[in-house]
Parts: sequence; structure tokens; C-alpha cells
Amino acid sequence: MSDQSRVQKGAAGAAELGHNSAVLDEKRQTMYHNNKNRVFVRAIAGEYNVKEELTRLRSVPRVRKASEIPFVDGPACFSRHFVEPKDGITQTFHMHLEEYAPGAKSQKHGHVNEAAFYILDGTGYEIHDGVRYDWKAGDIAIVHNNCVHQHFNADPKKPARALVIKTKPMYLFLNMLFQKTVEERPLELPPGAEGFTAREQDENFNHPKEGY
Repeated sequence: MSDQSRVQKGAAGAAELGHNSAVLDEKRQTMYHNNKNRVFVRAIAGEYNVKEELTRLRSVPRVRKASEIPFVDGPACFSRHFVEPKDGITQTFHMHLEEYAPGAKSQKHGHVNEAAFYILDGTGYEIHDGVRYDWKAGDIAIVHNNCVHQHFNADPKKPARALVIKTKPMYLFLNMLFQKTVEERPLELPPGAEGFTAREQDENFNHPKEGY
């Protein structure tokens, strides 16, 4: 298997951190990924034939407006969580948008579940278990089970975006609970990225400005 096999090309000393960590500093406690009250799998309660749950599911909107879902965390790595179990529409998968400031990197961590990163724009690379895999807009980067990984924006001047799809809720439901953070998300912007904020409005980065 080649070193680049985890990126599918498109056409165009560590502290003890994580779920069982010691008390985090005040600033990190407010970040999404450190929320002690996150809902990973929704409770389903009621009569045995779950008729009420089916009725509820059929009443839930099938289109979620990105403009109504705020970015969280930052200042170097932002997330916009489109779908997760707490929203009441899904139970087995989680989808979110990641935006990395110019030259930024994500937290370094590992978990049991797989994840697929569709790169919307930008250039960067992954480090998976010590091996580097480069990517650019249009590629899909795959994080395999139990892989210690970290995401990097290689461009010192432009941000990068990835749409992330993972079945983490299903793994947790099956009691595959292991997750560990080796290095937390940075709390400072990289040099040259001062003043960066996540782009609230999406643009058609994958479409030519002059049309087809």
C-alpha cells in the first residue's frame, strides 16, 4: 500500500488529554470538542413498537439551513456541525464542516470510528500514525479505525475547508468508546493569519467563474 493510498484524488511529549483528561483550562472548556454534555446517541423511549418515534421522525425537517448553524471553536480551526444525533433527525452518523486558518493545524487525536474528509477548497496534508498524505480541493482523505491523526493547512495565505462525514455515533452506540487527544487544538493563530475568521457564506469554489 502506497503512502498516498488514504487520499483519493478527484478530477479537479504528549499530555494525558481527551475524555478522561484532567481539568482543562477555562478557555478550552468552552470549546465544542471539550463539551462534557455532548449528546452522542439519542435516547429512544416509548411504547415497544416505537410508533411515536416514527411519527416524530416524519415530522422533522429534511433540509437544514447552514446559515442557521453557527461555527464553533476557533480561532485557528472552526467547525459547523450540520447533522448529529442531538438534532433529532439521525442516530448513526455525524456530518460537519471544518475550516482551517492559513497555516493552521487541527488537534491530534485518535478514535475507533472511521471518517471521510471531502476537501472543498485549499491545499494541505494529513499525518496518520506518523505518515504524511497530501491533499487538495476535490480530494477525499480517509481516516481509518484507531488511527492517530492530525490535519494541516499547507497554505500560509489561504484557508482550507473540508466536509467531514463519520459514523461515530454508531460506534459509540456499540460501546466502542475509546478516544484520546494527544495534542489539543491551538488557541493562537499561526503567524500571518492574524484576524482570520471562518467564512460564514459558502462560495462555489469547485465551479469555474465563467460557467461551463
